[in-house]
Amino acid sequence: MLDSSLNFRLRKKGWTVVVVLGVINLLVVLFNLMGYSNGLSANKQIKTQTRIETAFITVPLPPQDNGQHDLNNSVVILRTPKFKDIHLPNAATTTTTTTTTTTTNTTSTTTLWNKFEKCPDPSPHLVGPLRVEFSTPVSLDTVRKENPGLQGGGRYKPQDCAALQKVALIIPFRHRDDHLKFWLYYLHPILQRQQLDYGVYVINQDGDDTFNRAKLMNIGYAEALKEYDYDCFVFSDVDIIPMDDRNPYKCFSQPRHLSVSMDKFGFKLPYNQYFGGVSALSKEQFLEINGFPNNYWGWGGEDDDIFNRQDRMSISRPDGEVGKCRMIRHERDKLNDPNPQRFDRIQRTRLTINTDGISSLKYKVVKVEKDALFTKITVDVGKP
Repeated sequence: MLDSSLNFRLRKKGWTVVVVLGVINLLVVLFNLMGYSNGLSANKQIKTQTRIETAFITVPLPPQDNGQHDLNNSVVILRTPKFKDIHLPNAATTTTTTTTTTTTNTTSTTTLWNKFEKCPDPSPHLVGPLRVEFSTPVSLDTVRKENPGLQGGGRYKPQDCAALQKVALIIPFRHRDDHLKFWLYYLHPILQRQQLDYGVYVINQDGDDTFNRAKLMNIGYAEALKEYDYDCFVFSDVDIIPMDDRNPYKCFSQPRHLSVSMDKFGFKLPYNQYFGGVSALSKEQFLEINGFPNNYWGWGGEDDDIFNRQDRMSISRPDGEVGKCRMIRHERDKLNDPNPQRFDRIQRTRLTINTDGISSLKYKVVKVEKDALFTKITVDVGKP
C-alpha cells in the first residue's frame, strides 16, 4: 500500500512538471509570434512611408519674365499633404532617418504649395489714405531702387500667393516724362500692395501730329496681349494719381470708373456720364464694346463715346472718399486742341460702334523699350 501511494505521488509530480514546461513553451511561442507581428507592422509602415516619398506630382512654375507661359518649365514636388496624418514608428534607426526626411520635405512642400493659393480679397497690405504731392522731383533711379521686386518691363506678381487678376495698365503718352516719373513713383507700391499680377505699358505716339488718346489705348490693349494673357485692362492718364490704395486697380463684373473724385473738379464727379481719367474693363467687356473709337483726334469727346458704348452695361464706381485722386497741373499739350467734331461724333456712337474700334485698328510699332519700371511702345497712329 505504501509503495502504491508513493508511485502515485511521483506520477502526479511528473505530470505537473510536464504541464508547467508545456505552458512555458507555449508562452515562448506566443511571445515570438507577437514580436514577429510587430516587425511586420513596422516594416509595413516603412514601406508605406517609402510609397509616400515616391509619390510625385508636377506643378507648372509661374511664367518667366518675358510674360510667356512655358509648360515645360516645371518643378516636381512631393504629394505629402495627402498623407499628413500618417505617423511612422521611431524604434529603428532607418525609420527615424526616414521620418526626418519626410518632415523636411513636408515643410518645403507646404511653402511651395501655399505660393499657389489665391491672394485674399481685399489685400491685407492696404494702408488707406495716402499723401500725394508733386513739389519734390522724382528720379527713375529712385523709383527703381524702391521697387526691387519688379521683373523688368514694369512686370510684377506677388510671391506669397496667386493674384486674383492679371492686369495690364495702359498709359496713352507723349512728352510727359516728368508726369510719368510721379505716376511710377506712386503707383508701383500701390499696385504691389493690392497684390496684382500686373504690367505697365506706356504707349507713346510718334511724331508731332494731332494726339489720339483713344487709339493709343486700343493699341495698348493689343500690344499687351502679345506679351501675356491679361484678363483686365486699366486705362490711366499719366497725370492722375489715386489718393487711397483701397481703390483697387482691377476689374469688376461691370466696367469700372476709378477716378471719380478728382481735385480738379473739387472732388466731385463733373457729370454722371463722365468716364475719363482712369477706368478698368475686363477683356470680355472691352471686346463687347469693340474697344474704343479710333477717330477722335485732339482733345475731348472720346470719354463720352466710350461711355455711350457701354449703354447695355452698368458703370460701377468706388465711393467718393476712396475714389479721391490728384491731378498734376499742366498746360494743355500742343497739337492737342479741342476736337471740333467731337459733339457730332458722340451723337453717332451707336452707328459707328461696330465699325470703329479694336476691330478696325491699324497702326505701326516704331520701337519697343524695356525699362525695369515700364514697357514703352512707340507707335505710328497715322494722321487725321
